[in-house]
Amino acid sequence: MDDFSPVLHRPLVETARRTATPRAGNHPRTRTVEGVYRFLLTPRWWGINVFLLLSIPFCVFMGSWQLGRFEDRVDSHREAEARIATDKREAARPLDDLLPVTKATSGKQATVSGRYDTQLLVPDRTLDDEDGYYVLTLLRTGTGRALPVVRGWLPGTPDPAKAPAAPTGEVTVTGALQASETPGSNGVSARGGLPGGQTAAISSASLVNLVEYDVYDAWLTLNRGDSGMKAVPATAPNGTGLDLKAFQNLGYTAEWFAFVGFVIFMWFRLFRRELEFARDAELGLVPDEDEGNEDGEREPARSESGAV
Repeated sequence: MDDFSPVLHRPLVETARRTATPRAGNHPRTRTVEGVYRFLLTPRWWGINVFLLLSIPFCVFMGSWQLGRFEDRVDSHREAEARIATDKREAARPLDDLLPVTKATSGKQATVSGRYDTQLLVPDRTLDDEDGYYVLTLLRTGTGRALPVVRGWLPGTPDPAKAPAAPTGEVTVTGALQASETPGSNGVSARGGLPGGQTAAISSASLVNLVEYDVYDAWLTLNRGDSGMKAVPATAPNGTGLDLKAFQNLGYTAEWFAFVGFVIFMWFRLFRRELEFARDAELGLVPDEDEGNEDGEREPARSESGAV
């Protein structure tokens, strides 16, 4: 039976390897709260705790600030839409009295006289969830400059043959004043290479390259569509609508509050790991120092006299 004792006891040895054992000469001590949580008083944990206490209110403040920015844009958008409806009922004023276009004058009713000249089409414009294009005609005024006037909207792809010709002779038009568009913002196309007679944006910077005279840094959309076309409603000025920047503020809000949860989670994770180490130390438990040789066999223990 003694010949087989190494085989019978081998599982017990393997089990002992995988468990922590008290270090030789150390006896388990009685655990106390002061002893287990003493690591919280170390300089390392002082730094961790100070970082936690400073980062949480900072993240909450930044998240609240971004949320406030988003709410301000929502309120501004509602006020701008309400102002457009109110401005439409006001008496029209001469164009020159409303220039330059600002947030206060955008959407105001303006009137101007002149003669229609060059006509252009503005593709990629949606009205009532239907794709189409604007019919834009430049109105030459007595100042020598031209005012872009959107006479109406037509469905489908831009077709000069379908666009009604502008009235001839001296005309007086009335409509909502709008600021020059910026390509790539608020749904305005920024694509180039358009066919002749088309422009992607209603902007003086773009139009001066298509005509031989100066253009107002503004445009007008008629209150009633000309020649059976649908009228193009006025839009809120830049910076007052629910554009990409507004939703960026909302996304930043979510990120800052997510940082709060992440910081708290990491603190508890570090705290739990440190607490486990502290408890093991209080009990005198450490991993086995003898890892064994490459074949997995434990090296024989040596007696105090050095004999095997």
